[in-house]
Amino acid sequence: VQLQASGGGLVRAGGSLRLSCTASGRTFSNYNMYWFRQAPGKEREFVARINWRGSAVFYADSAKGRFIISRDNPKNTVYLQMNSLKPEDTAVYYCAADTDILRFTTWAEDMKYWGKGTQVTVSS
Repeated sequence: VQLQASGGGLVRAGGSLRLSCTASGRTFSNYNMYWFRQAPGKEREFVARINWRGSAVFYADSAKGRFIISRDNPKNTVYLQMNSLKPEDTAVYYCAADTDILRFTTWAEDMKYWGKGTQVTVSS
């Protein structure tokens, strides 16, 4: 499975971006999908999770109320709508897939597949 993230860019504080992550293969709907991010000098951190059916979502505290994760299984795509962006949201954003659909996790080490990342830069 290959994951390809896109949609990053430069935006001013308060602005919005929509990230997309498209998966190859026919088993996308069998995965729980995640977004993580990594800022310079920091560890990769969990941002959002959506279960395989799209019926349950979970967010890091930093994302609650501002970010929305969604997925379109027929299109093999997961999205991250980011609103009210802040400079501290600046990071490389990665999509990831966990093949254990019964597992709830926020650990990067549990992910099976990773996309290459897309840069999000929020200016003040």
